Amino acid sequence: MDTHPARYWHALDDGRIQCDLCPRDCRLHEGQRGACFVRQRVDGKMVLTTYGRSSGFCIDPIEKKPLNHFYPGSSVFSFGTAGCNLACKFCQNWDISKSRDMDRLMDAASPVEIAKTAARHGCRSVAFTYNDPVIFAEYAIDTAIACHEHGIATVAVTAGYIHAEPRRDFYAVMDAANVDLKAFTEDFYVHQTGAHLAPVLDTLLYLHHETPVWVEITTLLIPGLNDSDAELTALSKWVANELGPDVPLHFTAFHPDYKLDQIPPTPPATLSRARQIARDAGLHYVYTGNVHDTDGGSTHCPSCGQVVIERDWYAILAYRLNASGACSACGHPVAGRFGEFSGAFGPRRVPVHIHAN
Repeated sequence: MDTHPARYWHALDDGRIQCDLCPRDCRLHEGQRGACFVRQRVDGKMVLTTYGRSSGFCIDPIEKKPLNHFYPGSSVFSFGTAGCNLACKFCQNWDISKSRDMDRLMDAASPVEIAKTAARHGCRSVAFTYNDPVIFAEYAIDTAIACHEHGIATVAVTAGYIHAEPRRDFYAVMDAANVDLKAFTEDFYVHQTGAHLAPVLDTLLYLHHETPVWVEITTLLIPGLNDSDAELTALSKWVANELGPDVPLHFTAFHPDYKLDQIPPTPPATLSRARQIARDAGLHYVYTGNVHDTDGGSTHCPSCGQVVIERDWYAILAYRLNASGACSACGHPVAGRFGEFSGAFGPRRVPVHIHAN
């Protein structure tokens, strides 16, 4: 088995070692793996078993991450590994994140090879996605550094479940993040994800107040579990009060999967209701996702109300911002990261194979 030295651990007095990457604080005997499955004790030290190995590489539209305010219309080179440090019963990528089969990681690539491949395909950014990049932090950090050397931005799609020290190192090399805020109750986090709410809120506060990372938030709405008016109001008010009105919030539709395959899909009306609640709480940019909803997927100028980016799912139908991200009608700046818009990559997904040297 190929392994790579891991950071963020220390030895315990009882002979075990403790992983200090995330709040799970896994304590391991020789040969044991953490809850994420990919961080293991070997010869008394912590190693990462998925460094340089991926479940696949694809080029996606940036809107699929979802990021609607980070170079809209651009292409992003996406990849993940295997495993996860949460145990979400509703995981929509469970075949990857819950995988215990390292043979699934058929594609291999060094950080430099990833950066060069992304540049060769004209991608504006590289996204660490599909499973949570926190658990392969060393690989993600090294790849992000290589990407920056090639003029490519970096994106983390994550649940934000990480301790303070690795969080500083990880986000120091990220340009944007979409953080999954799974719900807004501790009960949901404990019983549906096997984790806790507070560390995720700490990550969001850290990102917004202490880093230049562009942040958007996604909440998957599951009927009967996290979609009540009271919870949606509390979540939206927290975002507005603690992070400000310009942080985009995405409400996305659940489909039956993994251990919650008996719960029905999210009705479109639920997404529309959630969007209205969030807008009433003062948020400027609230989106619906995983459904065809042109109004809910579009960006509106918070000053004059003009649709500045019209979308249907991942497709951009109209673009009315200048290169600095200002509304073409009234000149009001739209929050985000923007540049010259010369056309959208489109909703397609393009698999890529890297021929490792």
